[in-house]
Amino acid sequence: MVGTNQTTMTEFFLLGFSNYPNLEIALFLLCLPIFLVILLGNIILIVINVLDSHLHTPMYFFLSNLSLLDICFTSSFFPLMLVNFLSAQKTIFFFGCTVQMFASLAMGSTECILLAMMAYDRYVAICNPLRYPIIMNKRLCVSMTTGSWVLGCFNSLLQTVLVLKLPFCGQNTIDHFACEILAVLKLMCADISLNELTLMIGSVTIVFTPLLLICVSYVCILSSILRITSAKGRHKAFSACSAHLGVVLLFYGASLFMYMKPKKKDVAISDEVISLSYGAVTPMLNPIIYSLRNKEVKEAVRKLLSHSLYS
Repeated sequence: MVGTNQTTMTEFFLLGFSNYPNLEIALFLLCLPIFLVILLGNIILIVINVLDSHLHTPMYFFLSNLSLLDICFTSSFFPLMLVNFLSAQKTIFFFGCTVQMFASLAMGSTECILLAMMAYDRYVAICNPLRYPIIMNKRLCVSMTTGSWVLGCFNSLLQTVLVLKLPFCGQNTIDHFACEILAVLKLMCADISLNELTLMIGSVTIVFTPLLLICVSYVCILSSILRITSAKGRHKAFSACSAHLGVVLLFYGASLFMYMKPKKKDVAISDEVISLSYGAVTPMLNPIIYSLRNKEVKEAVRKLLSHSLYS
């Protein structure tokens, strides 16, 4: 339905990969198992973190929140995207588009801040090991995690409200497979300079400031590791933060590549593929990285599976 403003716009058409019907079928067959792996992998991590008392530590508390973020992020757009791959009418209602836009931006923003909190946890564990239980107490961990969620959701709420205040030009076709905020802004027929300014401020505050804190933390961590005399001690210290470092490189590498690469008008399909890869591959690999790099997680999974088989 075509409208002139946000009060009459009732639904949107998600263009996505509509011009490539054969590609849509292939993407459905690829993305469905990926989505199931994301849900299963992250749910297993949350369950074992709750059930295994050995994992009741700050690092695994943050990891549970990271898994919850990945579940919420992918669930905000994956189910509808999979349906649209097989549907001729690729529509989403205005309310659903608003929820999708808010949820995806909120989860992405929160994950940026949470990764910085996890970097601080690794910094304290390696640079101040004797004071670690005192500094990283339960109250501080809950406060840091709550702050990450609040700041991420506030940033998303602000950006979403500013978008909804703008009038639509009458077109309801979104050149994306989801209601991504930059794609929705292209439908507006008003000055979006305020939106661009707030998005830039939000990017600096929510994305680059946590990235700077992560870099500073790992410079300090690397300095402390190099001062360890024994090779075994250096290996143990590096293993304690290697999984988090892998997740950081994966998350920021994909997001920076997607948002900072040069934009060209004739490569819209490649932008869609890159965006889909960012939204699917990162949440899928996060639990795999932590499972492979942490003996505690592998042992907890083994105990959980043994208990399930013999109960």
